[in-house]
Amino acid sequence: MLLAVDIGNSAIKFGLFEGDKLTSKFSIPTKRNATADDIKLAVGDRLSNSIDDVIVCSVVPDIEESMGSFLSSVTSADPVFINNSFDFGLKINYDPLDSLGTDRLVNAFAAVEKYGVPCIVCSLGTATTIDVVNADREFLGGIIAPGLDAMAEALVLRAPRLPKVAAEKPENLVGNSTADSIQSGIYNGYVAMVEGLLEKISSEFGIEKTILTGGNAKALSGGIVEGDLMLIGLRHLAVR
Repeated sequence: MLLAVDIGNSAIKFGLFEGDKLTSKFSIPTKRNATADDIKLAVGDRLSNSIDDVIVCSVVPDIEESMGSFLSSVTSADPVFINNSFDFGLKINYDPLDSLGTDRLVNAFAAVEKYGVPCIVCSLGTATTIDVVNADREFLGGIIAPGLDAMAEALVLRAPRLPKVAAEKPENLVGNSTADSIQSGIYNGYVAMVEGLLEKISSEFGIEKTILTGGNAKALSGGIVEGDLMLIGLRHLAVR
């Protein structure tokens, strides 16, 4: 059995694979100062004792040592942490390479493996990333913007008299209260931003296929929603 671990800014996702089938998955909150024991307590008994291989993608360096210790203690495998030197089967056009988030490369790799090229890969999480892979399997780069929750938090920080509202879809486009107006501006403004960027990229590069992933992927219209894109990519990398 293979365990794939996606360490993100807000959550850590665990996926168990038997062959190419994702048999179970769960997540825990990301806590940067967590110890191996803290992670063990949060995970509980949800991991099988028959794990043979472990592969990890992380964008949170602070927790990697603790995660490595935890995984080594509960599995029979030495965890493999993906980095940008891995062979993703892509020509990477990015400078410098080590500044490129490994999560973006894994998502792009997964999208290409499952859906082919060319494609646009959009991850809507704590940050919003949009990346482009052309027909020659060249990773051309992309766009980084705030995520939905980050936009909501930034507004409150810079305008303390405004109330904090949930970053979710409002009932009406035009709000008839301050809270409703803020909620519409955050949610609909975010969706308009991302969809507008995707439309511009699609038009400029002539790419129609867009793969969406991340917690807010379903907020957008169009595109292929693949919630487990990162875990799928990690499994493909583990068996290459």
